[in-house]
Amino acid sequence: MGNVFGKLFRISTFGESHGGGVGVVIDGCPPGIAITPEEIQMELDRRKPGQSRISTPRKEADAVSILSGIYEDRTLGTPIAMFVGNKDHNPSAYDEMRDKFRPSHADFTYQTKYGIRNPEGGGRSSARETIGRVAAGALAKKILNVAGVEIRAFVSSIHDIDADPNLSFPSLESVEATPVRCPDASVADQMIERIKEMRNQGNSVGGRIECRLRGLPVGLGEPVFDRLEADLAKAMLSLPATKGFEVGSGFEGTRLTGLQHNDVFVTKEDGQVGTQTNRSGGVQGGISNGEDLHFRVAFKPTATVRSAQQTVDESGQAVEIEGKGRHDPCVVPRAVPIVESMAALVVIDHWMRFQAQCRTFPASKAD
Repeated sequence: MGNVFGKLFRISTFGESHGGGVGVVIDGCPPGIAITPEEIQMELDRRKPGQSRISTPRKEADAVSILSGIYEDRTLGTPIAMFVGNKDHNPSAYDEMRDKFRPSHADFTYQTKYGIRNPEGGGRSSARETIGRVAAGALAKKILNVAGVEIRAFVSSIHDIDADPNLSFPSLESVEATPVRCPDASVADQMIERIKEMRNQGNSVGGRIECRLRGLPVGLGEPVFDRLEADLAKAMLSLPATKGFEVGSGFEGTRLTGLQHNDVFVTKEDGQVGTQTNRSGGVQGGISNGEDLHFRVAFKPTATVRSAQQTVDESGQAVEIEGKGRHDPCVVPRAVPIVESMAALVVIDHWMRFQAQCRTFPASKAD
């Protein structure tokens, strides 16, 4: 249960952190889409561990194997299965976690709900599950890119260090210029040093990711339960370590009056209707309005820290635990491509639903 996402463009992910591997099955992808293993691998390389001095030292190539659904670099319209093997196992680091509950982890809830859990790296609750999402997202991003849609996520804050809130749509090169994936060069080094400082102290920090999409058509999203921002919120809050989501003006919009917050409609130079401002974040009534879509996601500090903490074991006895294994002192930089992938999966699914409902049998004017 709970391992399937999407309605028309649907994915199912599988695997655990220290099992044989992880992967995804994609159902509903249109046929004839050009996609190479290298394009998928590029996105996985942005997510993989051990890529910088501020991430986990776990070494995984995360090399993708395409098992079905793609022939001669084109999709067949049949289910696409992709698999990434786990190579750098270290299960002994989790021996202490077999009967102790790590603070702020899924150990207690998984054990209580299922009566059994895999303690090695968190099992299914590990962020390693997101490999399948990124592999599927690479395909969704390719389709959207052909349609003229750009998706760019980037780190907007680490701990109490904030990037300029008025940054223009950043280039991929500016995001990838530093390991922290913040395009604001004036604060990127400070963010890196803060993460290194927390790691050296056996501690961790969180932060926020901003994501922007431009080139979307008007009409994506459905009232009332499948609003575009509602599905984006579900997608983002399904990611490990997420604790908040806001679109457009978000919580700061509550400080404005209606007259201050309203996005006034205008006719633009190309003759299309648009808005003067974009406090709605590109969504009105749950449906995209053609403006840039933008939202932010909050990530908590990494739960596993290399310092002693109080907890209880499975019998309820008070014990002490110290995080072992290999973990990111801050998950936020590596989450950037994951946020982009989930945004792409939401948008491509809604685009297909929009086409099916409104374009297959277009409404005709009555005589």
